[in-house]
Amino acid sequence: MADELLNQIKSKTTDILKQITENLAKRAEVGGKLSVDKMDENQVVHYNLSYSTAEKRISDHFIDYAFDSANGTGEMEQEMSRLFAGEAAHRLRSELASRKDEYGVNDAFLNDLFSADMNAKIQSLTASARYNKVGDMALAGQFGALATEDHKEIRDTYKKISDQIVAPRAEHIHRHDEFIPDEILNALLENGAFGLSIPEEYGGFLDMLGNVGMMIVTEELSRGGLAFAGSLITRPEILSKAILKGGTPEQKTAWLGALATGEKMCAVAVTEPDYGSDVAGMKVTADKVDKGWVLNGVKTWCTFAGYADSIMVLARTEKDPGLKHKGLSILIAEKPRDKGHKFDFTQPSGGRVNGSAIPTIGYRGMHSFEVSFDNYFVPDANLIGGEEGRGKGFYLQMEGFAGGRVQTAARANGVMQASLEAAVRYANDRKVFARPIGEYQMTKWKIARMAMIVQASRQYAYHVARLMDDHKGAMEATLVKFYASRIAEWVAREAMQIHGGMGYAEEYAVSRYFVDARVFSIFEGAEEVMALRVCARDLLQAALGK
Repeated sequence: MADELLNQIKSKTTDILKQITENLAKRAEVGGKLSVDKMDENQVVHYNLSYSTAEKRISDHFIDYAFDSANGTGEMEQEMSRLFAGEAAHRLRSELASRKDEYGVNDAFLNDLFSADMNAKIQSLTASARYNKVGDMALAGQFGALATEDHKEIRDTYKKISDQIVAPRAEHIHRHDEFIPDEILNALLENGAFGLSIPEEYGGFLDMLGNVGMMIVTEELSRGGLAFAGSLITRPEILSKAILKGGTPEQKTAWLGALATGEKMCAVAVTEPDYGSDVAGMKVTADKVDKGWVLNGVKTWCTFAGYADSIMVLARTEKDPGLKHKGLSILIAEKPRDKGHKFDFTQPSGGRVNGSAIPTIGYRGMHSFEVSFDNYFVPDANLIGGEEGRGKGFYLQMEGFAGGRVQTAARANGVMQASLEAAVRYANDRKVFARPIGEYQMTKWKIARMAMIVQASRQYAYHVARLMDDHKGAMEATLVKFYASRIAEWVAREAMQIHGGMGYAEEYAVSRYFVDARVFSIFEGAEEVMALRVCARDLLQAALGK
């Protein structure tokens, strides 16, 4: 059980967040309903409310996790949980102090937050001695408990794949922007990676390993190489969830087994050149023809579209623009596989699909394409849900995206773990002024914070995965994606900084971690949209009792 100081901080920050959330909800209420327009008048406070809430929930879970001996935790996690809680509480009160009027709090409220007693509690939790202790443990190769016994075998398997097959090829793939080598694809196929989100009755492993198993695999593969390993299993996960949620019995039989074995490789096409998170305005159309549909329009940021033989397309099947997101459906467009940076395929009927890879600073290997459809035919059997699925594409897409978001957190955790391990290796080996840089307090502070952040984020992500096993946790998935994506940049940046000039050299993997980490806050939902249109809105609606 956590000590009294941590319990007091948990209770205090719970009360604070409840108060300011209620204050903001009342300010955004119009006619008894939450007004997004009113919220948008001060997006900054609502963005920061979302981040503070994410950090608070992660902190609370981390405390519970660290002090539960059944998790195999000990002094390291307990000290990290104290540091995390202290930092989170301090950031929350500093945010309120800088915008007290906007949050609707008065001077008495703030004085209580910065009272001598509160100052002493936070100072105790974030004492330099704690950072030194955690830093020393991490520099000695301790990072905390990584998995429960029921997932140890799957982690060991994919750790070996990551270390022996993925990581040795990572730098070459990144520097030359090459497609995923067969050795990596085959290793994942042989070990069932594409079936982790699919139930056993369709040839998958979801019932056996749960979503936590999927998270562990994603994390380990991302530690070795993000785009060409860690992200590979996200696409079948998104499509399979949509089919499980709304597909016909025939579609479940035809597609889920093929996705689980890798017989079918898929990509996901949602974003358009002018529309990303604002799906209501999407323009790619699917018009009804004899025995099927024809797709017209352009999708962008369609990762893996070249090699994929099946593209999950969110398209407008209903002509009435007033239907907005209710006029969207999901179709599966099939095409030949292509490993190149460009592809072009014309159907016997004359329909055409072509794509060109978009050059990117990182996240290389699968390639992200702009894809153009020109009267491209899709049979009726490939409209998810059949006639019953028309107009339900947005909702089926969101079912898949919730899993995609928590999986993005796992990917971020994997890149953060790789960054931490690289920083520890370099800090132990590199000497400055005749001392290893790991002996200096500043380095210990950075290493301690990195280790603390990675473990807190990892354990909350596992918690969310367990919620999703019970068909819950959509909000929590967004919160952990938001937090892990944003903080991964700091972790990768500090790992790079510890390397000094060598961190800027491509020969050190830490430079790749840095550019890869930048993508997390953009894909699977930009962080601003996640914070404002999902997290903050849900928090305020809950405060209003709506």
